[in-house]
Amino acid sequence: MQRIDGVTETGTFRVLVVDDEAHIVNFLRMGLTYEGFTVATAEDGPSALEQFHSFKPHLVILDLMLPGIDGLDLADRFRRDPDILIIMLTARDQVADRVLGLKAGADDYVVKPFDFEELLARIHAVARRQLATQDEILRAGPIALDHARHTVTLDGNPIELTLKEYELLRLFMLNPRRVLPRQMILDRVWGYDFFGNENNVEVYVGYLRRKLEDPEHELIQTVRGVGYRLNI
Repeated sequence: MQRIDGVTETGTFRVLVVDDEAHIVNFLRMGLTYEGFTVATAEDGPSALEQFHSFKPHLVILDLMLPGIDGLDLADRFRRDPDILIIMLTARDQVADRVLGLKAGADDYVVKPFDFEELLARIHAVARRQLATQDEILRAGPIALDHARHTVTLDGNPIELTLKEYELLRLFMLNPRRVLPRQMILDRVWGYDFFGNENNVEVYVGYLRRKLEDPEHELIQTVRGVGYRLNI
């Protein structure tokens, strides 16, 4: 993303609205579309998952109480994509509910009834926070990744990475010390519609280890039966 007025550097900012109240879905679809966003909607959990994988939103506005799969479960699944933004929009206004929502990975929490202008301001606020993360130079030990310039250095020396190697490294650097499951890596780097298998992840982790001079696998650790972790 490069702008937050409904437009990104690769097209319009995509928002998925998930709510089982049709009047709220229609209201938000009209309001956000008018503001320049591209909007998809879902009124239950299974439909939300389908839309998430096909529509590939930048941000999800998510109700907690949904038929099929509840909002907390959906948030946990959506969070497998570390770049996704989530705003909870719900009538559950107790402090405990807010804490649950935020612990599930929500970037913000808005209580119904809500004011559209406030919701719009919160969308812009969470998008700005993500832009700040995307534009900065990521550092992990001897590695520096400059996303704006699409460059990587190791101990100050530039290293050449293919696009997939770069995307894999950036995913690790955005999630230091976090164990990333192989399937999550495959979905995030190769895409949800990729027809290959998890062997691709193993092969590219090997490429990355060689270029990062990590023969002992101390930098990118294998977590048996699960995936990999950037150990910095």
